[in-house]
Amino acid sequence: MKQHTVIDSPYGPLTLVADDGVLCGLYMTEQRHRPAEETFGDRDDTPFAEAREQLSAYFAGELKEFTLPLRPHGTPFQRRVWDELRRIPYGETRSYGRLADALGSPKASRAVGLANGRNPIGIVIPCHRVIGASGSLTGYGGGLERKQRLLDFERGAGLF
Repeated sequence: MKQHTVIDSPYGPLTLVADDGVLCGLYMTEQRHRPAEETFGDRDDTPFAEAREQLSAYFAGELKEFTLPLRPHGTPFQRRVWDELRRIPYGETRSYGRLADALGSPKASRAVGLANGRNPIGIVIPCHRVIGASGSLTGYGGGLERKQRLLDFERGAGLF
C-alpha cells in the first residue's frame, strides 16, 4: 500500500512516497521522470517521521549519511547503481565512468548515467554527487541549478 506526504525543503517541496511504510520515492517539483501523482497513494504523514527527521538534520548540516530503510523500485542493474551511489561520501563526487568501474562494468558509463537519472529517491540516494568525466555538471532530474546547490551545500559553501 502506497502513501505520500509533501515536506518543505531549501530546494522546494519534496514529495515522499512509501510502499508499506518504507521510503520508495523522494521527488522534487518539476523533476524529470517524476511518476504521476495518482501513483503516490493516499496522503498520510504517518510513515514519514524518521525520513522527515533525517532530512531536517541533513538540511541543517548535521547529518552526513542517511540510515533510512529504502525500497527503490527498478531493475537489478538500476538497484546496483543506486546502491553504489550510496557509497559516495558526503561532499564528494564521482564520475559515471568511475561508478561503472566500481560496478565491474567499465564500459557501462552510459547505462550508469541512465540508471542514475531514474533514481527514485533523490537526495537520500545521492545521484547529485555524480558528475561528468571532465568534472562538469551533467544532467540532474531536479535540474542543474539544484544539483549545483546541493553540491555547494555539501562542500560547506551553502549551509541553510
